[in-house]
Parts: sequence; structure tokens; C-alpha cells
Amino acid sequence: MQSTLPDSLPAPRLIIGSDEPTSGSAGTYEHHYAATGAMQAEVPLAGASEVDAAVAAARAAFPAWRDLDLNRRREILTELARQLAADTARLAAIATYEIGTPNLLASVAAPMAADWFNYYAGWIGRSAGEVVPVPAGGALDYVLDEPIGVIGAIIPWNGPLIAMGMKVAPALAAGNCVVLKPPENAPFTALRAAELAASAGLPPGVLNVIPGDGQAGNALCSHPGVDKITFTGGGETARKVLTAAAQSLTPVVLELGGKSANIVFPDADLNAAAAMAVGAGLVTLSGQGCMLPTRLLVHNDVYDDMVARVVKGAELLSVGDPWDPTTAMGPLATAAQLERVTQAVDSAVADEAGKLLGGGGRLADLGDGYYYRPTVFGDVDPSSDLAQKEIFGPVLSLLRFGSDDEAVELANNTQYGLAAYVHTRDLRRAHVMASALDAGGVAVNGFPIVPSAAPFGGVKQSGFGREGGIWGMREFQRTKNVYIGLQ
Repeated sequence: MQSTLPDSLPAPRLIIGSDEPTSGSAGTYEHHYAATGAMQAEVPLAGASEVDAAVAAARAAFPAWRDLDLNRRREILTELARQLAADTARLAAIATYEIGTPNLLASVAAPMAADWFNYYAGWIGRSAGEVVPVPAGGALDYVLDEPIGVIGAIIPWNGPLIAMGMKVAPALAAGNCVVLKPPENAPFTALRAAELAASAGLPPGVLNVIPGDGQAGNALCSHPGVDKITFTGGGETARKVLTAAAQSLTPVVLELGGKSANIVFPDADLNAAAAMAVGAGLVTLSGQGCMLPTRLLVHNDVYDDMVARVVKGAELLSVGDPWDPTTAMGPLATAAQLERVTQAVDSAVADEAGKLLGGGGRLADLGDGYYYRPTVFGDVDPSSDLAQKEIFGPVLSLLRFGSDDEAVELANNTQYGLAAYVHTRDLRRAHVMASALDAGGVAVNGFPIVPSAAPFGGVKQSGFGREGGIWGMREFQRTKNVYIGLQ
């Protein structure tokens, strides 16, 4: 099949130290443009041999990067942040071609990534150890925060540039080197970011990029030369990551899926709550996001009102060409995603898991693109797959509750615990709910912007470890105690 590579996309390749091979031992992946289904490129896939080479390049570069003058390290990451922001238009175009993200939405990723690199550049030289009091004196005891070494970073396809900011920025700031594995269906953002990193002065081998599938992921996670793994993705893959990492007892940070509850109380601003339910629960990335509020829990007193608002909002959505500035929602990322969402909705209808209030089915009038109708289910069975499993598509489930306690019970009745959302004007209730909800983060009357200085991560099957703030920096540092006798 003939491919047509848009000018915005960087050449498909691997970046290993100073080398940029255009082939990999695991074959190739045919990348298709989500809006049309047309093939765009053949992506070379890394296998075990390329993983070996990338880890070796990172290990070779580590001593010099670790010992580099801290001011110079800070300058490089600050310059990379500047270049990311300056390259917003091209990086947004890459995201649109990569997974079909509406270009207007895609334009927010580069400034967000730049903010993460700027933030962690500011931590360089400020993350210091401490002196430990020693009983009876006669000794000096102090603590050092040191880089871990080589970090294996596995990022998702739905937000690769933001994921790079969350993982690569703190890892590099702490003095580590990184082997980055972007997914086979979304390698271009990472390749462009690596080009900018080299332009900013990052030495070869400090950041290596090896696009690949599960074969590369397994080789990276089980590699004895990797000192820590940070992974964002689904629970099924996370179990494979943990199994592979266990071979060398490699520590792992996991940021996984979610089925986040969005709780609406009778005193809420219903216009704002409905707008967020549609905008964040359906529109954003076509529902392909781990922290999106895909379960809408509504109090009985305002349930019918919210149903009318949400269904109308979904019907008015502009779905189509991701390059059209009026498009609110684009296609799903791949044909496999389209099939997955279709099967989930068809099963929900067949199982009578809820009442289909709107949407359902592929938008066939948009050609061969991977478009799916914004879909809303009402009166969803809390125990059904529709309410319990992450669909990763534009599907919103509405459930009823009658009391605060019931809202908490429904919200927590899931294996996930990444995020939760509350709409209320009652400050007491807001604090009580925030404390009672099993989630790594709770947002009240709004959708969070994931600040670089704030911790982000989940509980239960949504993972462990944190990204963001000093907590994210510490994930890539190890603590060493030094005892010096003075007598």
C-alpha cells in the first residue's frame, strides 16, 4: 500500500544515541490517518536488539549527564521548554495527523509540555538532602538525593507530548537518562520532541526514542540495564509490565485507566455541570482519556433536567474534520479503537445495561474515518460493564442517586480510582465528598488542568506512584545515607 507522509510529520525512525536507524528488528507498523483511514507511513518497530542498543547508549551517557554542571542542565531543559512552546503549530499538526485530535485542541499540548519542562528545570539544584541528628554526637550523618540511572518510559498514544512532560522532564531534571518507547501508532510527537531536545543542547544518548509494540515494551521492562520503569496505559498491559520488570526487580510507576465519577447535587450549577459532562465526558479526545468523567452520577431531584441538557448537548456537537476550527470532536485514533467502542456499545444495548438516550453507531457519512457518534446511556445498571469497564470512547453513562452516602457508594463502586468530580455550592459537602471518594484526585466545580506542580496519579487499579510536583521528581531519585565518624 502506498503511503503519503504529510510534511508536518518527522521521518519515521528510531533515535539511539547519535544513530537514527530507519528500520527495526520487529518489523513495521502501517500508520493510518484516523480522519480518512488512509495509510500515511510505515513506522519501524524496535525489537530486543534496538532496546539493547538504546539502553547501552543511555548508560554510556549517564555519567556525564549526572555530573554536568547544574546550571548547564537547567539551561538545556529551559531551552527545550522554549522550543516546545515555539513549535506549537507543528506539534499540534503532528497530533492531528497522528491520532486525529482536533487541531484546535491539539494546540494546548505543547504549552503544557513546555510548562512541565520549565517547572522541573526550576527544581535542578534545589532538591537537596538533609543533615540527620546523631545521638551523642561524634559523627556527621547526611542524606543525598541521587539520580537513579536509566529510566524506561512508556507513554500512551492519546497524549504523548503531555506524557513526555510528565515523565521525561522530571527524569532528566533529576540527572537520569531515558529510553522512551512511544506506541507504534503515535511515534511522531516523541520524535519531534527529541529533535527539539537535541537542538536545545541535550547530549546524544540522554534521550533515546524507540517506537515499538509489546515486543519492545517487554524487552525494555525486563532489561537488567534499566533502573526504573514509568508506564502510562491500560491495566492489562500494566500486568505484563510488572511481570517483565519482576525479572530484575525493577521498580515501576504506573498511571493507568479510570472510570471517573462526576457527581451532580441538586444545588449545583446545572448549566456548568452539563457543559462539563458533555465537554469532558464525551468531546475531549473523543472520550479517549484516562481521567475523563465518563460516569455521570445525578441526584434524583435534578436527574431528568440533567438528562435533557446532556442529550441536547451531545446532539449539538460538531463532529468531523479535525482541521476544521468549528469541529468539537474528531475521530477515534485507530480502527481497533473504533471496533472496541462499537462492541462495547452493542453489548450494552444487548444486555440492557442502560437506556440508550442518544448516539450509538459509526458515523458512516464521514467516509472511512474512525468516527463514532457521541453516545449517552441513562439509568445505567451500576454493576454492568457499561458502568464498570473503561470504554475509552465517546460514551457517557448516567446513574441516579438519592443521598450523599449513596453517591459515595456508587462513585467508589469500581476497580478504578484515578479521578472524581463533584458539583455543589455547599462548601461543607465539597470537603466531605473530597475526603470520602477513593481517587488520586478530586475536582470540585470544574475540570482540572493537571498543573505541573500538583501530584497526579491513582489508587486501586488506576496505578501507583505520582507524577507532578516534587512528588514526581522523587520518583526518579534514590536516597543515600552517608555516615562520617568524627572522633
